[in-house]
Amino acid sequence: MNKTDLVNNIAAKSGLSKKDVEAVLNGFLGEVTDALAKGDKVQLIGFGTFETRKRSGRVGRNPQTGNEIKIPETVVPAFKAGNKLKEAVK
Repeated sequence: MNKTDLVNNIAAKSGLSKKDVEAVLNGFLGEVTDALAKGDKVQLIGFGTFETRKRSGRVGRNPQTGNEIKIPETVVPAFKAGNKLKEAVK
């Protein structure tokens, strides 16, 4: 399912217009992105938690040349599924 499919499905189930649903979805995604950029967590009880995690630096290998390279430390977004979501997927 892509974003267009999601907007269409929500609009059909809620009775709202596709334009309104897309505006709400874009607002939600913007708020989650802004919170993660600040280092905050976004918890949706039963669904899951969006957060950032620090990935430590390490030594890697260039597959083309075989040379060792240093991969720097970085911060990456992560999602941890909640219990209700886990149960629904089982």
